Amino acid sequence: MPKNLTVLTDHDLSWQETALCAQTGAEFFFPEPGSSTRDAKRLCAACEGRVACLEYALTHDERFGVWGGLSEQERSELRLRRAGR
Repeated sequence: MPKNLTVLTDHDLSWQETALCAQTGAEFFFPEPGSSTRDAKRLCAACEGRVACLEYALTHDERFGVWGGLSEQERSELRLRRAGR
């Protein structure tokens, strides 16, 4: 596991309070199939909670939407890399 990523417990969700996604609509991070995720990823890149959000999504197997700046496919690929495949 990369040094800058840590596994979060269910109790450590404080990142959600200041997350930039909380200030936008859900449709921004859960676009229709085939739609661009570019804008959501741009917002994630500027968010202080990005790493915690990504770890939350990986830990809880979030399968839809943009979490921590990664799409469903990108998170799936990251899971495989972490598993050594």
